[in-house]
Amino acid sequence: MRRAAVSHHLSSLSSSQSHHPNVPVCFTTNISHTQTPKQSLLDLIKSCTRRSHLLQIHAHIVRTSLVLEPTICLQFLSLVGLSPLKSISYSRRFFDQIAKPTAFQYNTMVRAYSISDSPEEGFSMYRDLLRRGLCADALASSFVIKSCIRVSSLLGGIQVHARILRGGHESDSRLLTTLMDLYSICGKCDDACKLFDEMPKRDVVAWNVLISCCLHNNRTRDAVSLFDIMRSETHRCEPDEVTCLLMLQACSNLNALEFGERVHKYIEEHGYDGASNLCNSLIAMYSRCGCLDKAYEVFKGMKDKNVVSWSAMISGLAVNGYGREAIEAFGEMQKMGVLPDDQTFTGVLCACSHCGLVDEGMVFFDRMSKDFGVVPNIHHYGCMVDLLGRAGRLDQAYQLILSMDIKPDSTIWRTLLGGCRIHGHDALAESVIGHLIELKAQEAGDYVLLMNIYSSAGNWEKLTEVRKFMKEKAIQTTPGCSTIELKGVAHEFVVDDVSHSRKDEIYKMLDEINSQLKIAGYVADASSELHNLGTEEKGHALSYHSEKLAIAFGVLATPPGTPIRVAKNLRICVDCHNFAMALSGVYNREVIIRDRTRFHHFREGRCSCNGYW
Repeated sequence: MRRAAVSHHLSSLSSSQSHHPNVPVCFTTNISHTQTPKQSLLDLIKSCTRRSHLLQIHAHIVRTSLVLEPTICLQFLSLVGLSPLKSISYSRRFFDQIAKPTAFQYNTMVRAYSISDSPEEGFSMYRDLLRRGLCADALASSFVIKSCIRVSSLLGGIQVHARILRGGHESDSRLLTTLMDLYSICGKCDDACKLFDEMPKRDVVAWNVLISCCLHNNRTRDAVSLFDIMRSETHRCEPDEVTCLLMLQACSNLNALEFGERVHKYIEEHGYDGASNLCNSLIAMYSRCGCLDKAYEVFKGMKDKNVVSWSAMISGLAVNGYGREAIEAFGEMQKMGVLPDDQTFTGVLCACSHCGLVDEGMVFFDRMSKDFGVVPNIHHYGCMVDLLGRAGRLDQAYQLILSMDIKPDSTIWRTLLGGCRIHGHDALAESVIGHLIELKAQEAGDYVLLMNIYSSAGNWEKLTEVRKFMKEKAIQTTPGCSTIELKGVAHEFVVDDVSHSRKDEIYKMLDEINSQLKIAGYVADASSELHNLGTEEKGHALSYHSEKLAIAFGVLATPPGTPIRVAKNLRICVDCHNFAMALSGVYNREVIIRDRTRFHHFREGRCSCNGYW
């Protein structure tokens, strides 16, 4: 609508007030004789798309005292609070002009604040609604919970929960689902599960929130089990695209390839395979399970490959040790006219780091801002520090950190510490620990890396000092844990594990494997043991690391020639790396180990990392 036309109809409104003292005339260009002036004004507010028109309408409402008309005020409040023209400050000023706001008008403001930059004000508005003696309906409660979610306010959520129960809304499944989301984000998984159990009707949204809750609270196996439970005869709830996305994320975390393949089949059977977000997640899942062939198969089958698709494929190649192929994929991406983003360059720099392509990495780091306008972030700097650190250029990596435009975080210092471990640079390692202490971000793993450096150098005195310090400060290390999936069931092992139902068979198999590997020339690498023991004692201490137990179980429980896939929560030690490499040759098994940072593909006595890790 043209500005002149709006002004004309505002003028015509003023000239006709004697005929309609309480209701405005029509604002539309062609005045309808079947509509009331009030309805015409409401229609004009609904169709308003320009701020200049909004200001004219506001002026008219104030001038004609229509601010006293609840329906008009509510519609205008929705326009300034929720439409593309929204302005939360404008909305608040208009709301404050209303002498006696209705519950509906409060709802609109609470909702507007829940999607604004000041969501905490939504809770204040909700509290004001109650103080005025107005009834907080399910909508108001839902909007204020979303405000609490935005600021992770558990206390606010508990208060709203009490109001929900007092208001008799405990049977509103959608409302309880929103409340579940809040409890999940605040780490109260048990409370979220209790709400879910109390729901009279659970739709797919509620199931998705429950699955997401399990994922966010490190209950990944529980999340995976819900896929079959929700589809059972008892519940009969069919997973949707969001469910599949969450399941693929869970499979990636657990290295659960078999279950991931089941989810992939479900996606195809239900016609979701055309969704680019699911295809991108499938690429990521297969890559993180060390199955690049299937990742590439999904990638190749995509009709429209966007930057996320290319970045997922490049990152998949990178973490699996195919650095050159990742760089080639980056070149193909440019030929296809797809512009790279920050995630793409993270993948490319990661590829250079894992494969020791120092010169190439330096070139890409320089080009990302000059040629593509991508400003380096902390992740890109981290990749460069890793690249230089692995290559032994530790002083250069240290200077790069000091020259950064952004403040170094604990992760980037920890990356440099990893480089110090590889090259035995104890002086710089001590300095890095100092930086971590300044950030109050030191973890047990940092001291373990420092002890590794002292152990490799035979500096048992300093190693003992670090161990004593950790004991005094009650610093607990994260126990190594390895997982292997068999027939859809994840089997978990820790060092010297005796909890598995087949423990006797597993240990017997591991002893047999050790005997066969020794005949083939394998010798335990004593540098991986942090205690000042004799060579024989160190070899015994290294014999039952979690990944060795998982591999032994894989050999025991699967037919000859079957690939063995293991996920490790920490970095694989040198001895276990050598063990897996020797076993792949002697037993003619492909062994794929995913540790905290990358994949190792062992085939015929060799590893995809080529010793560069």
